[in-house]
Amino acid sequence: MHSCMQRTSVGIDVATHGELKRLASSLGATVGETVALAVRRLRQERIGEELTTALSSGEAGWLDAQLG
Repeated sequence: MHSCMQRTSVGIDVATHGELKRLASSLGATVGETVALAVRRLRQERIGEELTTALSSGEAGWLDAQLG
């Protein structure tokens, strides 16, 4: 992470903050780095879920089309 990065505050409950600090410590990372990793992981999970949904008939037709 860049030390000159802009910062903001996010309000979380005390228990979650404690968990976040423990997790960051176990990862050898800062709290901010741990939050960034968690956001990235959540985004990846959402993409994975989208990729497992059934194709629409239009999408399936496009994939089955003969190219050339």
